[in-house]
Amino acid sequence: MDTPVPHAAEALPSSWPTVARTVVLLTALVSVLLTAFAWPSVRSHVHDVPIAVAGPPAAVKQVSAALDQRLPDGFAITEVADTPAAERLIRDREVYGAIDVSSGDPQVITASAAGAAVAQTLQGVAAGLGQAQAQGAGKASLVRDLVALPADDPRGAGLAAGALPLVMGGLLAALLLTRLVRGTARRVTGALASAITGGLAVAALLQYWLGSLDGSYLANTGAIALAVAATSLSIIGLESLLGYVGFGLGAFTMMLIGNPLSGASTAPEMLPGWSGTLGQLLPPGAGGQLLRSTAFFDGRGSTHSVLVLAAWLGFGAALCLAGGLSKRRPRLAAAAAGNAAAQPSG
Repeated sequence: MDTPVPHAAEALPSSWPTVARTVVLLTALVSVLLTAFAWPSVRSHVHDVPIAVAGPPAAVKQVSAALDQRLPDGFAITEVADTPAAERLIRDREVYGAIDVSSGDPQVITASAAGAAVAQTLQGVAAGLGQAQAQGAGKASLVRDLVALPADDPRGAGLAAGALPLVMGGLLAALLLTRLVRGTARRVTGALASAITGGLAVAALLQYWLGSLDGSYLANTGAIALAVAATSLSIIGLESLLGYVGFGLGAFTMMLIGNPLSGASTAPEMLPGWSGTLGQLLPPGAGGQLLRSTAFFDGRGSTHSVLVLAAWLGFGAALCLAGGLSKRRPRLAAAAAGNAAAQPSG
């Protein structure tokens, strides 16, 4: 009985230049991963965070000047006349909180559900202002959380940690559907169906088990499903049109750009430079903000997020259609040529 001889390519070890290139590639990948996830957190700080200052014009000007002195360019201040106006801006998600001096002593109105990091920063700054106005008497500002996080998750850990699983859900759906399912229409149907079932499951876990969400369960399900569908359909569309390169491009965009710049653990305005704005134009950031709106603000302030996710959903659907047509044309041409060849000659 003859013993099979292994191929020479299988028997020979890789060349040292191949090992060196692999090491360089791995080092570059690790560096990119670290940069993507660590840079936004390390460079996170308060800049142009929208807040309101309520009270008489003279007092409002004084507080605004003091805030600008303590944190230059830290806050984008909206001046209002009284407490109800400030509360209305907070509930409509136009500002993250307010400093109210309409009754004399400063009162801090926060909304930890909009961003716990911003609420903590606002408390610290306002406490310093209250002590300064009390001329060293140690009188701190009163703090009131107008839209608080749930008692079962007062730090918002579940909502912040849920950002990555949402991105992974869309990515895994795209991966499985492009590998296991043939046909553009079937892939699109599978992506939409998995987004709905995933939304039902994730919303139930976050709301009823972990206690991280309030509000309407169906509204929260819709927010999650829309974010997952926008992610998966975009990646499926890119893969349909560009193949493996398209899948890699979509995965890179969602995982290494969209997820770190989502602002889920802090706030988009606390991310460095333009990165927070960019993050809100991608499904992870828009999805996180939409979920905050449905869970804690009765859907107010969600228009931008819905438009962004709808645009990505439409973009993915258009790519799927274009990819399907590009693959269908050669088959139709081949079928037409076969039919022509089968026709008897005149």
